Amino acid sequence: MKNFIIERNLFIENRRKLAKQLKPGGMAVVTANDMMPTNSDGLMKYMPNSDMYWLTGVDQEETILILFPDSPDPNFKEVLFLRETSELIAIWEGKKLSKEEAFERTGIQNVVWLSDFPRLFRNLITDAEYIYLNSNEHKRAVIEVETRAARFIKWCQTEYPLHKYERLAPIINRLRAVKSQTEIELMQKACDLTDMGLRRVLKFLKPGVMEYEVEAEFAHEFIRNGGDYADYQPIIASGKSACVLHYVENDKPCKDGDLLLIDTGAAFKFYNADMTRTIPVNGKFTKRQKAVYTAVLNVMKAAINSVVKGKIWKDLQRETEENIEKELIKLKLLKMSDIKKQNPAWPAYKKYFMHGVSHFLGIDVHDVGYFHEPFKPGMVFTVEPGIYILEEGIGIRLENNIVVKEKGNLDLMRNIPLEIEEIEEIMNSK
Repeated sequence: MKNFIIERNLFIENRRKLAKQLKPGGMAVVTANDMMPTNSDGLMKYMPNSDMYWLTGVDQEETILILFPDSPDPNFKEVLFLRETSELIAIWEGKKLSKEEAFERTGIQNVVWLSDFPRLFRNLITDAEYIYLNSNEHKRAVIEVETRAARFIKWCQTEYPLHKYERLAPIINRLRAVKSQTEIELMQKACDLTDMGLRRVLKFLKPGVMEYEVEAEFAHEFIRNGGDYADYQPIIASGKSACVLHYVENDKPCKDGDLLLIDTGAAFKFYNADMTRTIPVNGKFTKRQKAVYTAVLNVMKAAINSVVKGKIWKDLQRETEENIEKELIKLKLLKMSDIKKQNPAWPAYKKYFMHGVSHFLGIDVHDVGYFHEPFKPGMVFTVEPGIYILEEGIGIRLENNIVVKEKGNLDLMRNIPLEIEEIEEIMNSK
């Protein structure tokens, strides 16, 4: 599976879609991400720029892509610039793409070494009217370190100040939000790996196991089957820690009678799964735990049924909040009098459910897309309601990954254990 090759037609089609959206005379330039340092001479694991990967399938540093559909020279409608390799680089860093291998992966015929970029770029940009540059415009992004893309924007606008510059993000974000069948299949593989990981953990978990041991079981299953962790820190939260939404310490013992909230997923070829399950450490839910779990499951199922063509995210969120409110009343966590006197800016249910129910999913776990626009077939969303009762040490969240179809939807996690009876049966069949 590690050697699985994505058919280059996916990237050829993605570039075709983008090229159609450019203005006449428009040229798009997409840069790779930086290699990020740690300390001394260390480097973090490299993560490719998501736009670059979506357009080329290349996950190599220092890569630059140019799309210029109206180039007067037909050889320069698409150009890929790569870092030139050598025997020394191969010994110290490992093999890099050759021109021939880059063509096989991307379908781009004109592959050029990066050293030729300044000269060729000048020749190309003089024929272009509009220059589209990529940047991270995700609304939740916190950007404190200047990126390679930001440096390129500065350089380009300084060197060529009289061109008309355009934002690439609004175009590519809408394109990436709608997944092709190939992308959905890649995400299904990630979800299948996640299923394998959970089933392993269900048979492994028992009182006294450390949270980090559970994390290691997922890592074992993901990696041995050709995947990796999704691009977020796994949450393995037992007891009261499950009420901390972004708990990542994963360093406490799993105690008899507690629940374990697991929020993790596999990645396959950089396409992510994002699953949350909440399971009993000793293999049996208590009566109270069952009641809260059933409440969350009811809300989840209603929300999944609402992830359909034409839906708008705010309506999905509002419906989920209303359903959560009803379940909290049944659980005797809220009374009608609490709701009548609540602060409209912070409704009573927010004590127990304080986050969004859904986000886009794809090459990024919090993938790009526009929440104010109606859902379209091919979009993939998480559905993740929860109820967190700190005073009882109960935090339950459930999360599946849903593809919007022309009619209805497809649950990519339909085979992952979810019902109380199935979870308990697997946990007690060791």
